[in-house]
Amino acid sequence: MYFTLFITVVLTGLVLVVAGAAVTILLSPRTYNRVKGEPYESGVPTRGSSWLPVHIGYYLFALLFLMFDVETVFLYPWAVVVRQFGSAALFTVGFFMVVLVFGLAYAWRKGALEWR
Repeated sequence: MYFTLFITVVLTGLVLVVAGAAVTILLSPRTYNRVKGEPYESGVPTRGSSWLPVHIGYYLFALLFLMFDVETVFLYPWAVVVRQFGSAALFTVGFFMVVLVFGLAYAWRKGALEWR
């Protein structure tokens, strides 16, 4: 039974991806202009290489934001059902928050939140 469900989900996903790509190919405009082939359409000609080094702090900050943002999203289902589970839910989210605080303290201690 689970194998049939798995095959159905995979086939549905493939059909939706192929259908989306086909609709995009069929409905997209086909005008080509030399200016549209440029990296930017601001009217200013580009100079030099467009491959510029990016400060690693941007990536680290984005990963930290994503980590804490996703963990905050996990608090919403807990808030919806907290009255049904009583003190067990409170203990569980307390433990979850302690892990979050330790993660934040670790990142802070390692200097991940400082912009150098």
